[in-house]
Amino acid sequence: MLILYMNFSENSRIWIYQSNRELNTTELERLQHILNEFTADWTAHNHLLKAKAEVRYNRFIILTVDESQTGATGCSIDKSVTLMKSLEHEFHINLFDRFITAYRDEQNNITTANRNEFEELIKQGKVNANTIVFNNLVNTLGDLATKWEVTYQNSWHKQVFGDLVIA
Repeated sequence: MLILYMNFSENSRIWIYQSNRELNTTELERLQHILNEFTADWTAHNHLLKAKAEVRYNRFIILTVDESQTGATGCSIDKSVTLMKSLEHEFHINLFDRFITAYRDEQNNITTANRNEFEELIKQGKVNANTIVFNNLVNTLGDLATKWEVTYQNSWHKQVFGDLVIA
């Protein structure tokens, strides 16, 4: 468990996996246990990675590797993908549907919508320029802190749906 208290560089590499649903307390405890075991033994070419994993908002799994010591490799990344696929099966969730957008609704709750639903929410004005959306494409710990939860107007989502936003 010491790994949870290590300091990680803001340049540490991250991967964000978004669940299609919120996980309950029992699931979260089991999930965090699995993630802790995985990151404690995660290696690249037989070198232990300085890694951690966390679940945010009961929905987002974030893997972090501080590559200043040992870099993640194709094989080590494949191991993490295999883990995520096994988590999908165990928890009956989808972690790989990139057409699902997570955002904060009018009550500030995190919710998700598929592409068509999201477009409709924009047309209805329920998603607007100031709606917080989650940019799961960020790839460093520093960017996670500053570019993960952003307003629609400052996100890549605007490039995809931009002409639909009224205000």
